[in-house]
Amino acid sequence: QVRLEESGGGLVQAGTSLTLSCAASGRKFDNMGWFRQTPGRAREFVALVWRSNSNLYYADSVKGRFTISRDLTKNGVILQMNSVKPEDTAVYYCVAGNRLILSQIRHSDAYEYSGQGTQVTVSS
Repeated sequence: QVRLEESGGGLVQAGTSLTLSCAASGRKFDNMGWFRQTPGRAREFVALVWRSNSNLYYADSVKGRFTISRDLTKNGVILQMNSVKPEDTAVYYCVAGNRLILSQIRHSDAYEYSGQGTQVTVSS
């Protein structure tokens, strides 16, 4: 059974840092990333590692502040969040897939698997 398990969410102050981790079990993945969602809104693409740590993609809203990387020892992915802002508050979901098409990476339904999510709250 395939499972993605996120960890590292919590309450932090604006301007500080937070690290989210996701560990996958049951299958190896070529592509792993993160989406986020706030109440009443669709899931928003955050970042993706495509095929390897050499191919990284970010939403404009987090570029320069967030860093995504693969943790191959845990078959997972890490999201380092620096200089967080109140608008980063959301439930963050780990996503993964091996059939992902590059043109579709910003669409959450393009991914085969998603975790249950971890809450990140940034106070001002």
